[in-house]
Amino acid sequence: AAEWERVQKRMLAAARSAAPGLTLVATGACGSMIAGLEPLKAKSLAAFEPLLFTFHFYEPYLFSHQGAKWMSEPFYPALNAVPWPASRGTLETTLAAVRARMAELGQPASGRGAATYRETERVLKEYFDARPDRPFIEGYLRQVRALAQREGIAPGRILMGEFGAVRTGAGIAASAPADRARYVRDVRASAEALGFAWAFWNLFDSLGLLVDDVSRQLDPAMIEALGLKMPG
Repeated sequence: AAEWERVQKRMLAAARSAAPGLTLVATGACGSMIAGLEPLKAKSLAAFEPLLFTFHFYEPYLFSHQGAKWMSEPFYPALNAVPWPASRGTLETTLAAVRARMAELGQPASGRGAATYRETERVLKEYFDARPDRPFIEGYLRQVRALAQREGIAPGRILMGEFGAVRTGAGIAASAPADRARYVRDVRASAEALGFAWAFWNLFDSLGLLVDDVSRQLDPAMIEALGLKMPG
């Protein structure tokens, strides 16, 4: 965090020198996660005003990143059918989907994928025991509000600059469309209730607003979850 503070100040100084009146965006360490905001001191950045302060939100990752092959933990590609909220499904149903997915990946739970399956079973048990839902999201976002109040940052200067969830698609194990829409709606509505602005990640790819990567048609469920209207 200390190194990031030094780096960010140098970047903000360069940007402000080039564009004296442009609104700039500052963030915390840890990939802009909420945890990285805690050491952020807004007053130390006052020389670079006007400023917005941004964070990214994907909690709980077991839902939002299920099926994500780019995650470092080996169980993410096998995650499948994790519901949102957790109360809409069961551990047994999700584990059955995980075993099927692992078999598709050539790492059956009863064979060379046994260690990964045990770890997947462990983290999913934690997920279902915690029963995450919209109040779970609100609890995280209230941490941002508390930090903003401490630092004297108005809610309208807080930007949830990334959020979303992996969508179902060919070759991708991910959330069911209805669960994904519920999650996106809950995150968006929770941020708005606290007065935060937001930006969705993103238009294309498996975290995007499209039905698939072939037709490139907008997904009506996702448009509705974001409180928007379909064009035309």
